[in-house]
Amino acid sequence: MSKQTQAISNDMGQLAEDARALVAATADDAKAKVGEARQHLSTAVESGKAFCGRVRDKAIEGSKVADGAVRGHPYQAIGIAFGVGALIGDLLARRYSHNGD
Repeated sequence: MSKQTQAISNDMGQLAEDARALVAATADDAKAKVGEARQHLSTAVESGKAFCGRVRDKAIEGSKVADGAVRGHPYQAIGIAFGVGALIGDLLARRYSHNGD
């Protein structure tokens, strides 16, 4: 898992913990608006957890497909990576050479 994905996962975990703490802290409050807010928050947390799970599953699936393609065609993958790198390098070189004018 990449550092960015791990950071997002950690942030979502912290958000879920904070939401659970808020729900627990307001459990004895009988006001209707607080109860409604607690319900919406609980629903949002569950929805967020489900979304993160789907994103994680899609990322894993995509990485497995990419890994299979690279393993199946290693020389083509190296050629494509080289070509993309050269193209990006050329574009960046042009961008920075024009900024120096």
